[in-house]
Amino acid sequence: MIKEIIVVEGKDDTVAVKRAVEADTIETNGSAIGEDVLKRIELAMERRGVIIFTDPDHAGERIRKIVARRVPGCKHAFLPQEKAMYKGDIGIENASPEAIRQAISELRTEEPAGVGNITWEDLMESGLIVHPDAANRRLQMGKLLGIGYANGKQFFKRCTSFRISREEFAEALRTMEQGQE
Repeated sequence: MIKEIIVVEGKDDTVAVKRAVEADTIETNGSAIGEDVLKRIELAMERRGVIIFTDPDHAGERIRKIVARRVPGCKHAFLPQEKAMYKGDIGIENASPEAIRQAISELRTEEPAGVGNITWEDLMESGLIVHPDAANRRLQMGKLLGIGYANGKQFFKRCTSFRISREEFAEALRTMEQGQE
């Protein structure tokens, strides 16, 4: 049984999560998160802790930001898009139990905003921003670091808020570049 309550988008996501792990969920019912749902998430955080596990798409990222802003200190689970895809539809509900268990086993905890180890210059030198293949490189690095895909600014924020170390970043960069050879 997972101690924390997992925040998902809908009923189908709850079904998929419960196929993979024994856990309780709170459903946001899409991106129009109501005040009552946010209050339940706040209470869950106080009592048991919260894991945000939303779809790897624009709407899922929007929900993740809304919940994380309202309820600081949440843990985050990220599922790569290719593991959440079925017939052109992206969602947690499409993921295998193994993919869900893996995402939950690689949780990241968001820390209060502060200075992390990774700099904007590190992202530039690594070809993660201002590079012809930056989006693809961020996608690969996001998978390796367990922080999901994001645009350059959001990727930098995740590196700092999840306290990605220089060593962790360098190892992921080496792994990514070895895979491209």
